[in-house]
Amino acid sequence: MEVVAGCYEQVLFGFAVHPETEASGSHERKWTPVADFTHHAHTASLSAVAVNSRFVVTGSKDETIHIYDMKKKVDHGALVHHNGTITCLKFYGNRHLISGAEDGLICVWDAKKWECLKSIKAHKTWNLVEGRSAFIKNIKQNAHIVEWSPRGEKYVVVILNKIDIYRLDTASVSGTITNAKRVSSVTFLSESVLAVAGDEEVVRFFDCDSLTCLSEFKAHENRVKDVFSFETPEHHVIVTASSDGFIKMWKLEEDKKVSPSLLCEVNTNARLTCLGVWLDTVTDTKESLPPAAAPPPVSKEERSKSSNKESGDAVQEEEGQPKADRKKCGVSGDSSKPAQGSSLVSAKKRKTVEMLEKKKKKKKKIGTVS
Repeated sequence: MEVVAGCYEQVLFGFAVHPETEASGSHERKWTPVADFTHHAHTASLSAVAVNSRFVVTGSKDETIHIYDMKKKVDHGALVHHNGTITCLKFYGNRHLISGAEDGLICVWDAKKWECLKSIKAHKTWNLVEGRSAFIKNIKQNAHIVEWSPRGEKYVVVILNKIDIYRLDTASVSGTITNAKRVSSVTFLSESVLAVAGDEEVVRFFDCDSLTCLSEFKAHENRVKDVFSFETPEHHVIVTASSDGFIKMWKLEEDKKVSPSLLCEVNTNARLTCLGVWLDTVTDTKESLPPAAAPPPVSKEERSKSSNKESGDAVQEEEGQPKADRKKCGVSGDSSKPAQGSSLVSAKKRKTVEMLEKKKKKKKKIGTVS
């Protein structure tokens, strides 16, 4: 797995996290975060991060969305449709990305071809199959966070420090949770339990049915900017990022009244703003990684696509950027190394030539014998 976090300093950090079994036959695991990359593609602070099985995308106050290929560890280009700060990014499965910005637009992107399929003027709720409005609810105030529950039976709307819980079947508020400070991030831990972080050091777990605070714990020394949760076969994990520069991973207990225990932490020495976790789960056999010694397969179609320069809503490929920008957008490491795809193609060519030479020698040998 890999934790990614954006910051005010315009950088995306990537930390590979390795759960390792402790010595003495213990079943407990010690998690170790290792710095993997820093990606400096934006020209302003990062404001949003989203992940799917292959890509990490970042939004920024520079009005662009950058795409990072986590399998190949390369910059994949930028989406430049919006005219305002990117405020939110969400993947819907692995095929679609939804982006929102201060220009009042919501864009639906094809996450394979990276084309803008639909650009919708806010603010409404839509039937994404037809791109038409499906439901409208007047909340009478400006909300800065909307989050759906895992099964989609409810959603929460955050206005400053107030969290309204809406039931989908009744389209009305079933209850309101009031946090001590302005809320900066929320995430559902289950259909009924909500983790809440805000302009303070603590994270709280609320029961959305009883509206009570199940537990709270001090996560950081400064305000918590983002919270992310995911599950592994062994643990339910919550990750927190703070203005104090730390990213921390916590193991959740089955009883949410019990505070979580710290698995690991890392100090980025930056003012963090957003957070995501990339899990290297293979959902498509075509996207599976080859052995470490071999470069990843690159099809003819992918090679031809990477050489085409997209315009308008399409991706601005890295090959089309000036050399100075290419260095800026690249991943930390040796940029002088040839692209993996190029080395793979040349290897195939060599193999083909060798096979042809063998066939020629074989034919000559047969002719001599006759």
